[in-house]
Amino acid sequence: MRAVVYRKPFDVEVEEVPDPQIEHPNDVIVRITSSCICGSDLHMYEGRTVAEPGIVFGHENMGIVEDVGSGVTALEQGDRVVMPFNVACGFCKNCLAGLTGFCLTVNPSGFAGGAYGYAAMGPYPGGQAEYLRVPYADFNCMPLPAGTDHESDYALLADIFPTGYHGCELAGVSPGDTVAVFGAGPVGLMAAYSALLRGASQVFVVDRVAERLAKAAEIGAVPIDFSGGDPVEQIRDRTRGEGTDAGIDAVGYQAVNASGDREEPAAVLNQLVRTVRPTGSIGVPGLYVTSDPGGADEHARRGMLLVAIGTLFEKGLRLSTGQANVKRYNRQLRDLITEGRARPGFVVSHELPLEEAPSAYQKFDQRIDGCTKVILKPAIR
Repeated sequence: MRAVVYRKPFDVEVEEVPDPQIEHPNDVIVRITSSCICGSDLHMYEGRTVAEPGIVFGHENMGIVEDVGSGVTALEQGDRVVMPFNVACGFCKNCLAGLTGFCLTVNPSGFAGGAYGYAAMGPYPGGQAEYLRVPYADFNCMPLPAGTDHESDYALLADIFPTGYHGCELAGVSPGDTVAVFGAGPVGLMAAYSALLRGASQVFVVDRVAERLAKAAEIGAVPIDFSGGDPVEQIRDRTRGEGTDAGIDAVGYQAVNASGDREEPAAVLNQLVRTVRPTGSIGVPGLYVTSDPGGADEHARRGMLLVAIGTLFEKGLRLSTGQANVKRYNRQLRDLITEGRARPGFVVSHELPLEEAPSAYQKFDQRIDGCTKVILKPAIR
């Protein structure tokens, strides 16, 4: 089959790789209809992780069940499904607690958590390909209404819509709250959208890319361009000096300075500590890593950042982190889409054939050509 294969930093190719096979009675094979490029994929693409040449990318996947293992009971050939990016067993201590992003059994490296097509997240090829093997399929496949309606909306249930919602959960966003979301990439926009769905009274979205800030304004958020001045002061001016009730870091360890020409890995964390009012909450769904070969300094390369912990403590702020436990949210979010209450597909800027993945990665990485979210379509030639 054809698949997107990592070769070296800034180089992915569409190549022929072996077709996936049923390896366990609980497996299914899914014919991929949509697979998104994620901002997290860019970390591997840029050589900022331990990803090795030959890995097949793609952890945001949906499609049609093509083959079913003998132990699968809830799925049939022809079912339309979307898979959480978390590969999870469903029976370990964390899975039983709903913490499927930290499954204790699926990653032989001993790291808590697994994912498709991602460095150090287990032996699971990605789905930027024609087909994908899904282990523990009864648990890891979420059924969707038959047909092709809402394809781009449902595709986002694999990761960014639940991850944005998770950011709100981490930050404890409640009706009437004011919220500051740093980062207007796909996850940041989904966090802002989710905050509005949860009843936030005012949502500020901080970024420096005009197209992304325009998307934020379209959904009713207040865009804050940090290249034009201190975003903390801009938000405080709009909240009568109080700051916000909650803050969400949707950027992670590749935060940059105001001009965008230098990385400052702790910049967003420290700005949120300043932005959120005393006793407020900060949620961090943005990715931070334990090692970064391209880090800005020796500490950043070891995943160690200088954070204003004294101010955080002094203000009595609550800080919650971690990748999304997608299954905790995806059924509810699916039903919001099905009933017309949510349309997360507004973030999708491009739907492209799989063969265009190399150029799509380049444009998405450089934030050009209006690339906010790209969906790859293996069936399109």
